[in-house]
Amino acid sequence: LLAMRILVKIGGAQLGNASTIAKAVGAARAVGHEVILVHGGGDQLRDWSQQLGLEDEYIQGLRVTDAKTARVVTAVLGGEVNAGLVKTLCAAGIPAVGLTGADGNFLGAAPKLQPQGLGFVGEVQRVNPALIETLLAAQYTPVIASIAPCTDAPGDPFYNINADEVVGPVAQAVGAEAILFLTDVSGVQDAHGQRISTLDSEQTHDLIQAGVIAGGMLPKTRAGFAALDACPRALVKIASATGAESILAALGSSSGTRFCRESITNPNMWNAEASNPGCTS
Repeated sequence: LLAMRILVKIGGAQLGNASTIAKAVGAARAVGHEVILVHGGGDQLRDWSQQLGLEDEYIQGLRVTDAKTARVVTAVLGGEVNAGLVKTLCAAGIPAVGLTGADGNFLGAAPKLQPQGLGFVGEVQRVNPALIETLLAAQYTPVIASIAPCTDAPGDPFYNINADEVVGPVAQAVGAEAILFLTDVSGVQDAHGQRISTLDSEQTHDLIQAGVIAGGMLPKTRAGFAALDACPRALVKIASATGAESILAALGSSSGTRFCRESITNPNMWNAEASNPGCTS
């Protein structure tokens, strides 16, 4: 098995079992792989928003982020969630460093203009991989929170970026050879609930039309194809986060769903998304 540079995205559901993720990172590092983690934290954001009495509002599955919510997003994703994950990794003997887009001028955001009315919700405008390269060369595991300053409005709060959408641009900038979206299901499933081992755009279109790919799996599938567009030679998969060797398992053919060329040619195929809170990071 050749040593690979692996970008792993985990969501809020996996953060509740961070020690298992730490073991999986450790197992991958032990055989020579470099691992970069990108995390969301939608579950944690909802918890804190409720405690603070903030309304949860979504447009097409994306959290509306006003100035007050943006401060909470920064505190939760860039603070509690990121630092907690780094602490767990370090306690497991894995040297890790937490990053937001501001660290080392690593990520720059632009406001996400569609759909309208999202507030301080962004998309990645640029990636400066120098700090990531420095950390990897020194054997650290970078742990990336999906928030970044706006390139054209440095006085604005941090912008909230869907963690799935951070993956493609970062993977491209650092030359990731494997991109794994680890989640709480075994992969994309067919109408009979069976794992689909490989998925191309035509199959995806048919499964969306049939309502089989729906809800939170829609943006995950879209992000998978976007990552493949960004890194055409990379192994790109949705796979289960379960188990102490989930990263190594996801590199094999018997785990997860691999995305295959070609890229999506029908932009309307994603319009079934609707406003589903499960679509956030």
